[in-house]
Amino acid sequence: MKLIANIIWFILGGLWLGLGWAFLGLLLCITIIGIPLGKQCFKAAKLTFAPFGKKVTCNFDKHPIANVLWAILIGWEMAVGYLVSGILCCITIIGIPLGLQSFKLMKLAFLPFGATVH
Repeated sequence: MKLIANIIWFILGGLWLGLGWAFLGLLLCITIIGIPLGKQCFKAAKLTFAPFGKKVTCNFDKHPIANVLWAILIGWEMAVGYLVSGILCCITIIGIPLGLQSFKLMKLAFLPFGATVH
C-alpha cells in the first residue's frame, strides 16, 4: 500500500517538489557557508520524493541556533506552504493521506537541523 501511495504522491507533485528542494540545495552548496543548509535541503528532497512509510523526528536542542536562523530566513515560508497544502488536501476524504504527508514535510521544512527521517 505504501508503494502505491508513494507512486501517486510522486506523480501528483512529489517529483516537482523534490526537484525544487534539490535545486535549492545545489544553489546553497555553491558557497561554503551554504553547504550545511544545502544538506538539509537534500534531506527534505529525499523525503519529498517518497514520504509514505517514513517518520520524521525533530530534535531542536541539537542545533538550536541553526534551526532559529533557518526558521526565520527560509523555514517559515516553506512550512506555511506545506500547511496550506495539507489543509487543502484534507478537505476531501481521498486527500487526507496526502494532507498528512504534507504536515510531516512541514515539520522537516520548519526545523530541519537535528531532524531524522526513518
